[in-house]
Amino acid sequence: MDKTTTVQARISDDLKAQVECILSSLGLNTSDAIRVFFHQVVNHGGLPFDMRVKAPNAETWAAMRELENGGGIRHKNVEDMFKSWDNEE
Repeated sequence: MDKTTTVQARISDDLKAQVECILSSLGLNTSDAIRVFFHQVVNHGGLPFDMRVKAPNAETWAAMRELENGGGIRHKNVEDMFKSWDNEE
C-alpha cells in the first residue's frame, strides 16, 4: 500500500454540514470524497468540472438593465418594499 499523507482545509461549519449530508446519501464520507476528487483531477489532468462564475438568469439581467435605464421601482428600505407588494393585491 502507498504511504499516505494528511490534507487539511478550513471551511465553514455550515458548508461542512451541507457537504456531509449530501455525501452520506451517496455512501461517502469526506475522506472518500476527497480521494475520489483527487483521482479525478489526475484522470482529467486538471479540475474534473468547468469553473464558472454564477451568472444571473435572464429575468434578473432584464431587471438589472431596467434599473440601469432609470426604470423599476426604488424603495427606501425593505419594509417599504414589502408594503408595496401588499398593496399590489
